[in-house]
Amino acid sequence: MPPARDLDSGASPLAYFGAELRHLRVKAGLSQEQVGEAVFCSGSLIGLIENAKRSPSPDLANRCDELLKTGGMFNRMLPLLRSASHPSWFQSWVEVERTAHSLRTWEPIVVPGLLQTKDYAYALFARYPGVTPEKAEASAMARVERQAILHQDEPPLLWAVIDEGVLHRPIARPEVMRAQLATLLTMAQAPNITLQVVPLSAGTSCGLAAGFVIAGVRGGADTVYLDSAAAGYVTGRPDDVVGITHMYEQIRADALSGKESVSLLEKVMDDRWAQT
Repeated sequence: MPPARDLDSGASPLAYFGAELRHLRVKAGLSQEQVGEAVFCSGSLIGLIENAKRSPSPDLANRCDELLKTGGMFNRMLPLLRSASHPSWFQSWVEVERTAHSLRTWEPIVVPGLLQTKDYAYALFARYPGVTPEKAEASAMARVERQAILHQDEPPLLWAVIDEGVLHRPIARPEVMRAQLATLLTMAQAPNITLQVVPLSAGTSCGLAAGFVIAGVRGGADTVYLDSAAAGYVTGRPDDVVGITHMYEQIRADALSGKESVSLLEKVMDDRWAQT
């Protein structure tokens, strides 16, 4: 397990979570291994969380609340951890996403964020200049936790269209890529998710420059999120929304059907990312 070290609890929400976990654990007279055994994880993971090197999952936070009798404190801190892991310019989009009844997304480069595995997301964040492993871990966890909207009682309908190149691009180790494609196959079976692939044979596309998402919100106008290399752009301007919607429909017209897309996914997973 990682050695105990002085932790500045004011450094970040994750550091505060770790400091509070350590304080209550020590107060209860428990070792990291004892806490880990009680909440069904390793003592080393508890150490990593206490040292702000790993984000806690919602399930782990709940179990720590029960074990240490916090009255739900750790669970209530989770939104703080999530919000702190998103850039400030992305916060408004997270709120739109949470209230959307439909999401139409196009991605020419990587798997859409709402469909990424944690390991895939970590590999993406870890390549950003100056990003520490701790920050990459927190950002990957925050991205995966956004996927909870797809499994709530009334989830949004998600139409995800991706370029075939996304399936071939080696973002991470082969086993991570294979697991990511397997996750896409599983999620494509959900009644609220439609996944389509634009094959390489389609040639050029009007959407190759950048990805985007169109959110439909009940009782309100559609809102668009446009990706970029620096910071994303959220807009509800009618002209922008109409233009992006037309672009989405044109891209989708070049895509394979859902059934054909699943067949292509299976082929790429077995041929390109076969286990050795």
